[in-house]
Amino acid sequence: MNRKILVGIFDTEEHLVAAVRQAREKRVAIREIYTPYPVMEAIEAMGKKSRFTLAAFLYGLFAALGVLAFLYYTSVLDWPLNFGGKPSSAFPSFIVITIVLTIFSVTILSLFTFSIRAKVWPGKAYVLPDRRGTDDKFVMVFDKDTLGQDAPAIERLMKEKGASEVYEKEESSENVF
Repeated sequence: MNRKILVGIFDTEEHLVAAVRQAREKRVAIREIYTPYPVMEAIEAMGKKSRFTLAAFLYGLFAALGVLAFLYYTSVLDWPLNFGGKPSSAFPSFIVITIVLTIFSVTILSLFTFSIRAKVWPGKAYVLPDRRGTDDKFVMVFDKDTLGQDAPAIERLMKEKGASEVYEKEESSENVF
C-alpha cells in the first residue's frame, strides 16, 4: 500500500524548529522528522516525551537489587565459607561486581527496549523519505492523507519558515534502504 507524503527539506536546525513550532500551533500532525544529529528543541516542540530514562532507572534499580540478592544468597545462605574467621556476609566485597553487573544489565536491557520501541531488528527494511536526512539536511514529513485540504497551507508554511525544498512523494518499496 503506497501512501503519499509531503516532505520538507531544511538547511538549518533553526528553520526546522521554527517550522515544527508553527505546525504544532496550527495543530497539524507531523509524521516524523529526520535529522543528522539529535535536535532536542524539535523533539520538545513536537510534544514528544520519552520515558526511556525512567525505564533505564528501573532496569538499574532491579538489576542492582537482583545482583545483591543473588550474591547474598550464594555466599551467605546457600554456601557460606569460613576464611580464617572472616564474616561470610562481607558486603563491601559485593559492591564492585554489583556496579559492573548493573551497568551491563542496564546497557543490554536498554538496547532491547530501544530496538523494540523503534521497531528496529536485524533484516528489517528501513524506509527513509530522503537520504539527505542522514547527511546534512533536516527533513520534516507529513502524511498527505491526514492533511487533506491543509496540504497547500503546510507547503507554504514550510517555505516561509526556510525550507529549501518541499515536494510530494509516494512512499513505496523504492524508499527502502
